[in-house]
Amino acid sequence: MKAEDILEFYKILEKMKCNTRHSWTANGRQESVADHSFSTAFLAMLIADEFPDLDMDRVIRMCLLHDIGEAVTGDIPCFEKKESDEVCEGNAVRNLFSSLPAREGGRFSALWEEMEKKESPEAKLYKILDRIDAVMEHNEADISSWLPLEYELQVTYGREEAKAFPFTEEWREAVVRATMEKIADSGSQPA
Repeated sequence: MKAEDILEFYKILEKMKCNTRHSWTANGRQESVADHSFSTAFLAMLIADEFPDLDMDRVIRMCLLHDIGEAVTGDIPCFEKKESDEVCEGNAVRNLFSSLPAREGGRFSALWEEMEKKESPEAKLYKILDRIDAVMEHNEADISSWLPLEYELQVTYGREEAKAFPFTEEWREAVVRATMEKIADSGSQPA
């Protein structure tokens, strides 16, 4: 890969830092797409010993790559995202990868296809991390930033995916308990 290719691609990649998500951080700053991708990748590193049979380097790459389309499209919260948005994001990803030299573009495209199929254990785990991170970030944010529908979404989002592995199912249950404590401690209820 040439230096010029890296410089050109970085202009796109940097937008992941600029484009914000629906989530807020504990200090009241809106979370960026890059913040979320970093968190999911770090969680993968943190739990690597729980998955000795998985290629955790591949999971980390998936976590870093999973929202790259949002550098172009911006983030659309799961409860607003439509199939047409998914198509648009997928097209953005394919265009981004086709702008890279063939070797790198091909590697990223192959990884993306694996992620989209969600059949490999690594792809399943990345998706769990994507969902669990979103719920954990909401738990860190001030509850006043939650929409009424998020009280239930905190309990249901990613539940089925987490069942793929005993460790992630147990972890997700602990996250839900933290959610319920946050709601109880705040005295807040959905409107």
